[in-house]
Amino acid sequence: MSNAPELNIDHIAKLARLALTPEEKATFAAQLGSVLHHIEQLAKVDVTGVEPTAHAFAVTNVWRDDVAEPGLPVAAALRNAPAQRENMIAVPKVVE
Repeated sequence: MSNAPELNIDHIAKLARLALTPEEKATFAAQLGSVLHHIEQLAKVDVTGVEPTAHAFAVTNVWRDDVAEPGLPVAAALRNAPAQRENMIAVPKVVE
């Protein structure tokens, strides 16, 4: 990295709440340095006339009309329930 400041891997690990061994620090510092080098290369690309986008392809609304439809029959809804009681799925008590 030509103009990038020295990586402070201890500070980055603290921000990420990671406890790193010295070997991990060396490995991750090298990997992060490589990623930052690639980002530097991207900054050199001429994007004059290219519109900023959030997606590579146009995204369109895929929602269907909100039309009421019949739900599942009770038997189908309870088919895979491990336990049932009075046409309801029975679950273990969570709050005492």
